[in-house]
Amino acid sequence: MPISTAREHDPYAPFRIPDFRRLMAMAFLTAIVQQAQGVAIGWDIYERTGSALALGWAGLAQFLPIAAFFLPAGQIADRHDRRRVIAWSLGLWSVAALALAGAAHLEAGVGWIYAAITGTGAAIVLNRAARDAMLPKLVPPAGLQSAVAWNMSTFQVALVSGPALAGMVIAATGSARAVYLANLVALVAAAWLALSIRHRMALEAPRAGSLAELFGGVTHVWRTKVVLGMMSIDLFAVLLGSATALLPIYAKDILQVGPAGLGWLAAGPAAGAVLMGVTQGYRRPWAHAGRAFMWGVAVFGVATVVFGLSRSFWLSLAALVALGAADNASAVIRQTVLQLRTPDALRGRVSAVNRVFISSSNELGAFESGVLAAFTGPVFAVVFGGCAARALVALGIRLFPEIRALRRIEPG
Repeated sequence: MPISTAREHDPYAPFRIPDFRRLMAMAFLTAIVQQAQGVAIGWDIYERTGSALALGWAGLAQFLPIAAFFLPAGQIADRHDRRRVIAWSLGLWSVAALALAGAAHLEAGVGWIYAAITGTGAAIVLNRAARDAMLPKLVPPAGLQSAVAWNMSTFQVALVSGPALAGMVIAATGSARAVYLANLVALVAAAWLALSIRHRMALEAPRAGSLAELFGGVTHVWRTKVVLGMMSIDLFAVLLGSATALLPIYAKDILQVGPAGLGWLAAGPAAGAVLMGVTQGYRRPWAHAGRAFMWGVAVFGVATVVFGLSRSFWLSLAALVALGAADNASAVIRQTVLQLRTPDALRGRVSAVNRVFISSSNELGAFESGVLAAFTGPVFAVVFGGCAARALVALGIRLFPEIRALRRIEPG
């Protein structure tokens, strides 16, 4: 009946849960911090070195601790109170923010910046493993896709404001130090919000760990082919098509719009993601989720090529908005499938695996883009990545027919 159907799909239902609102507020603050820090670090490093390769090293510095720490981070999230794990991670992140502020104040070498980025990477994987695993316990399964979409929309609103604010602060002060100090304050507030969540995870009795338990998340992802396929396609598409790592070069040398323009360019993908996230928060679950996922990856690749070739600030900004919208469409589907096809006892470890995939595409993608741009030029690096992302769709359809066959997302 129409009335019962309407009741089944209530897009605002997650916001009626107080713990969900607290989690979203904490996510909002950490998203602002992460993106503002990314813009500040990118400008800081490029101002000091003028090197595309130096920007690439920043991505690698953040990725390495994530790759090294994701297995124990997932196990920690599954065996301890996830609220406290989030607070611990934010404490570590605060130390890194303080180190960045000190390096900027003392005009220390970029090695200090890379060291702080490494600490940030370890904090992020611990934070996201616990945070992502907590979400499905706060929201019933029927409302999970809306919750994931609103979660990403809230995250992306922060991504719009974070880079823009960072760009304006750097332009006003001439230094990234003020951005780093503001981040420190936001991280302390985020830790307080995490600890205010009332939900308590039912902890299992302490037991000796084992390799099978440590690798439980990896094993689950490998056996669940639709999850493995979506994570793999997303990894390589964003890794090869990582245009955002080269935004400081485009802002300063190609489009010539300065730090304020850099802030708006960095916010472009988030603006597109907000529009798509709100749309997905309102709409019913996709009737053909697998096809929608593939279309999202394909449009991401095309938009990346347009950005790479553009010499107009407004066309470049529009391409980045389209890129962000396409990425959000596929990310919401991937994250919803991941959560519904994973038992709660494994969610921390599987979320950590997902985080290392995402970080491989983002941070390692930044390194790949920086190295390729150093040898071939930034335009070739971006256009090549966009074309490669588009080609991955055709390959993914052949390797993972489970994605093409996926219709409405249901618990596995």
